[in-house]
Amino acid sequence: MSTSTLFSQELWQVRQVTNQAQNHAMDNNQNFSPDDAWIVYDTRPNEGGIGENAIIEKVNVANGKTEVIYKTKNADKHGPGVGAVSYHPKKNEVVFIHGLPPTSQENPYAMHRRLGKIVNESTKKAYWMDSRDIDAPFTAGALRGGTHRHQWSGDGDWLGYTYNDALMYELEEKTGDTYNLRTVGVSARNIKSPKISASTGENFQGEWYSVLVVKVVPNPRPGSGEISKAYSDWWVGEKGYQKPNGSWQRARAFLGDLVTSKGENLTEVFLVDVPEDISVEGDEGPLAGTSTTMPMPPAGATVRRLTFTEGNKYPGVTTEFRHWVTSSMDGAFLSYLAKDNEGIDQVFVIPVNGGTPKQVSFHTSPVQSTVRWHPKKREFAYVCNNQVYVNRVDAAMNPGKSIAVSEVFETAPFAINYSNDGNKIAFNKDVEGRVQIFVAERP
Repeated sequence: MSTSTLFSQELWQVRQVTNQAQNHAMDNNQNFSPDDAWIVYDTRPNEGGIGENAIIEKVNVANGKTEVIYKTKNADKHGPGVGAVSYHPKKNEVVFIHGLPPTSQENPYAMHRRLGKIVNESTKKAYWMDSRDIDAPFTAGALRGGTHRHQWSGDGDWLGYTYNDALMYELEEKTGDTYNLRTVGVSARNIKSPKISASTGENFQGEWYSVLVVKVVPNPRPGSGEISKAYSDWWVGEKGYQKPNGSWQRARAFLGDLVTSKGENLTEVFLVDVPEDISVEGDEGPLAGTSTTMPMPPAGATVRRLTFTEGNKYPGVTTEFRHWVTSSMDGAFLSYLAKDNEGIDQVFVIPVNGGTPKQVSFHTSPVQSTVRWHPKKREFAYVCNNQVYVNRVDAAMNPGKSIAVSEVFETAPFAINYSNDGNKIAFNKDVEGRVQIFVAERP
């Protein structure tokens, strides 16, 4: 197959939206407001600097005007820290990471010391999304640590995130054994969070009911499919995926680390079904956890492994740089990055109901970003060769022609995301040492 058959160029209009001498980090979130008039971001000083950041802002896509949505009080180098902000799909409401206040040198911003905060721009109300309770007896519906990179469901009534547990962090520090494992959780708006005891300044009352949905273990048995780390998670579809029997199932896809039957570490693609009622305790143990165990998943949170790549020339999912498994908006397909037979990172797609993955990009240099899907059709965007590309797949996962919609930049675009109408793609790019926001508009 010739190169001309695989690729073409159809340049969209690209313009820089921000110019201020600060960073404007979108962090692979849902950054467009519901009407696509604004893009939301944080102003962290560097990629890992959420703990030092005090401000959540938005920029008007048309005129570049910026507005502060939220600013923390008493911010310093130890925190509290805010970042990784995301817009509700239908309301002028944002969610973001917020470190626990107050902070100090002894208790700074950390993975296990953060919550989700929601700000309603219409009512100006700001509140904690998830509850935090680190005092025994622990509380079902509350968590004990740090929720991170919160993602709205298609209807805006759920949030998914990664999680680290404060009690497990402390137990690992005390014993030297492995307890501090990352996993995946969800919160439901329509299930009221339980009342939390405020016996310490480390407990916080949230409004949504929160649980973990994936059990992780420190030492997976070889070949068992047990998971030691669950991360890079994403909602499946706008309303879940359709099962073979025609019913719809809410679910979250994620990357999971396991150990093969040969004793080798490997990262694969998984999916967990999320039950509508997450308040029912499952067979693994209490939703609230114990002083020596993580909170356990609710009944019906069924995990399914989708990729089995041990026999590939280059097994596993790409882990050389951070990327997320993502879903087409109809819930039919998941996308991820893996190496082809030449050892080059490419886009692969797999059916959510199970099947054989299919390679859908064929570049001679590695794909450089998470794949993002169009909000209404099976079109997806990604970055390769410092350019933004779009392509499509049909019902059989056959790809079309990859189209370069931007020029080749000096530095690679990152954190790409579609507008809600699908006619724009926003992305971050470094400009003279600052992270700026650009928008590519479809002709």
